[in-house]
Amino acid sequence: MAYLDAIAPGSSVSIEPATWRDLNDLRHLEKVCFPKDAWPLLDLIGLLTWPNLIRLKAVNAGVMIGFVACDLRPADNLAWIATIGVLPEHRRRGIGRALLLAVEQQLTLPRVRLNVRVSNQAAIHLYLELGYQRAGVWSGYYQDGEDALVMEKQL
Repeated sequence: MAYLDAIAPGSSVSIEPATWRDLNDLRHLEKVCFPKDAWPLLDLIGLLTWPNLIRLKAVNAGVMIGFVACDLRPADNLAWIATIGVLPEHRRRGIGRALLLAVEQQLTLPRVRLNVRVSNQAAIHLYLELGYQRAGVWSGYYQDGEDALVMEKQL
């Protein structure tokens, strides 16, 4: 549970598996964290029920304040972070870092990738600190036309 060391001292945040019962909390988190690109309801249901996914939530006082889902792709010899978000009022406390480290701890595949808006410098900085490298750009990936930076980490 070394990933919990990333969370600010004295915090009561825990990292737990997420289930279909977290659907309403996840919908709220997605809408708040990604107002332009929140996943549609059916995709969120799939995210919480499909096989070959790691789903973790950060919880504080019984409330989901962060979430990460990782798609395992053994045929490609890699995993993809499908989504990761922390509610704005809980950011800069190590919760996103803890979620990523917790997912990585569960991976048996040698590589993990994610994509991030090129304008999201705070997230890019975090990923670089955790050993992710720039691996490419997907032009016009987001609904508003912004590019996505693809990042990869060797585990």
